[in-house]
Amino acid sequence: MYLTTDMQNFIDLYKKAIIQIATPYSTGTGFYLQNYGVIVTNEHVIHDNSEVVIEGKGLPRCMSKVLFTDTKLDLAFIKAPTHVDLPLLEIEDEQEIQIGATIIAIGHPFGLKYTTTQGIISNTQHMMRDVRYIQHDAALNPGNSGGPLINAAGRVIGVNTFILDNGNAIGFSLPAKQLKEVLEQYKSGGELIATRCPSCINLVFENTIDHKYCPHCGTAVQLPSQVETYEAVGVPKTIENLLEKLEYHVPLSRRGPNKWEVQKGSARIDVSYYEKDGLIEGDAYLCTLPKQNIKELYQYLLQQNNIIEGLSFSIKGQDIILSLLIYDRYFNLDTGMKLFKHLFQKADDFDNILVEKFGANWKYNID
Repeated sequence: MYLTTDMQNFIDLYKKAIIQIATPYSTGTGFYLQNYGVIVTNEHVIHDNSEVVIEGKGLPRCMSKVLFTDTKLDLAFIKAPTHVDLPLLEIEDEQEIQIGATIIAIGHPFGLKYTTTQGIISNTQHMMRDVRYIQHDAALNPGNSGGPLINAAGRVIGVNTFILDNGNAIGFSLPAKQLKEVLEQYKSGGELIATRCPSCINLVFENTIDHKYCPHCGTAVQLPSQVETYEAVGVPKTIENLLEKLEYHVPLSRRGPNKWEVQKGSARIDVSYYEKDGLIEGDAYLCTLPKQNIKELYQYLLQQNNIIEGLSFSIKGQDIILSLLIYDRYFNLDTGMKLFKHLFQKADDFDNILVEKFGANWKYNID
């Protein structure tokens, strides 16, 4: 099944409206709805966070507040920045959703390139836990959670929510009609911070909540603003302390469980802690391989591997990566500062050398 020219044009147009979302617990996708001034995503993507990291092709990385959560429908709304120019996504009329129609699932998770998958609608009435979903066969992965399902006319017909384990590309999306109903309910409440009561399913706003209880039925509820601020512990805490000492904004650097991402000059550094193996890894993604003089560049990298202390070069696809490995039993703030400061500086230096001397291509040049 191939994309039509119109569908490809929609994808290119709407790329800026597809938003990356990251928290200390997970990463996912969201999409901007200009008419409502919010970014829509799944509740499970932003669960237990009052603020999240957002970023997109038309949106510089920043922190943004969670405005609304709904565990029943697995929906959440995030405050959209007002100073950026993002395209208008339109919500499709319910009557236009038909079995057999061609659809596209769009995702933009951290750590992966912008992705789209195509399929068809196989069921418009799939019921699960008293919620109706659209069933389709466009391939989804965890990074697609919260992204839009778009029809051939370029309109949003659903929110990609979950897949079946071992389901051979069976995905489910919350219909746009239900999304629109929730958006209107939220808007009618004054667009204040709110949540849906899991018991009586009424919306509870910050100006109506009875301390920590639903004013309608008395069930305990939690507004997004009442979520406790995340605090790392153990080795992750030490990693965040050293990032802070190196003058990085720690909340902005978080990319899911025990993962961080920072920029040093033109190099992007991914920091990961694998608790099971007791291993801390720093991977600096530099430039990409040139088309010419590759042999000379490889020889240079091999020579440097014999010289640079504690670091090593590798090639993954077209990416040139400078890496640091250290076991957590040898890791503390002092040793970590020394090692990561060395990695960050060498990454930026080597990036310039590889481009200027060997003709490699910039990957994350920020000039």
